[in-house]
Amino acid sequence: MESIGVLMMCPMNSYLENELEKRFNLLRFWTSPEKSVLLETHRNSIRAVVGNAFVGADAQLINDLPKLEIVSSFSVGLDKIDLGVCKDKGIHVTNTPDVLTEDVADLAIGLILALLRRLCECDRYVRSGKWKQGDFKLTTKFSGKSVGIIGLGRIGTAIAKRAEAFSCPINYYSRTVKPDVAYKYYPTVVDLAKNSDILVVACPLSDETRHIVNRQVMDALGPKGVLINIGRGPHVDEQELVKALTEGRLGGAALDVFEKEPHVPEELFGLENVVLLPHVGSGTVETRNAMADLVVGNLEAHFSGKSLLTPVV
Repeated sequence: MESIGVLMMCPMNSYLENELEKRFNLLRFWTSPEKSVLLETHRNSIRAVVGNAFVGADAQLINDLPKLEIVSSFSVGLDKIDLGVCKDKGIHVTNTPDVLTEDVADLAIGLILALLRRLCECDRYVRSGKWKQGDFKLTTKFSGKSVGIIGLGRIGTAIAKRAEAFSCPINYYSRTVKPDVAYKYYPTVVDLAKNSDILVVACPLSDETRHIVNRQVMDALGPKGVLINIGRGPHVDEQELVKALTEGRLGGAALDVFEKEPHVPEELFGLENVVLLPHVGSGTVETRNAMADLVVGNLEAHFSGKSLLTPVV
């Protein structure tokens, strides 16, 4: 397989990079000063593209690579891949589901606790020496709060199970009712927000779910409600979020993802009722290595004529 060209779109994981280089002719897209020249030079040898949540394979890239057979995403999300063009051209697509579910769900609970109990602010309080001047202000408990989840897939379900351990009633919104769960279903996100203390975004990003959390949803959640986003940045209308937080119409927000990563609205930086993370939902050594193994495993399976491990298209 050493002659098979694999185009890696951006730096992702050193372990993944090393494993690909051992097996294939690895081409690093981000290191080329003349990307069009790179594509033209290797257009007949590149048979696979490896992308992630930030850079995938759009229609132009796919059309520039006539020998492309498979796009393997180092991510569970597929919004950076033109799935329609892949289907039309018979190009396989894989991703890395399941292996990151637990980490992302763990982080969602961590964000809830950090936001409600003001853990980041508490840490700064101690480091600044303010504790010597008096106790920290009282915060809000997590246990027993109503948790609404947008998207009850693998990750949403894992979050729900964790929240149940905190004696939290679970509500959810999804495209269809889940007949095998006992959680309360709401037919709209606004209805879900009205009946939740904590609203968690855990659905895939699509045209349908872009800005699924808008001004109406934030107003329904209200000044005592909080928003948690471990999905994708564009799920939330960031301009409306900034307004809702600064105007006191929303109680708080904890965000691992943003609309234009790595750029974050600077208006959020000075707010104490906000927790901001640099998209680290699956960011553990164990999970990233497992994701890398899936990417490599899918490529090896494809080029060996075997069944794909995690096929999407």
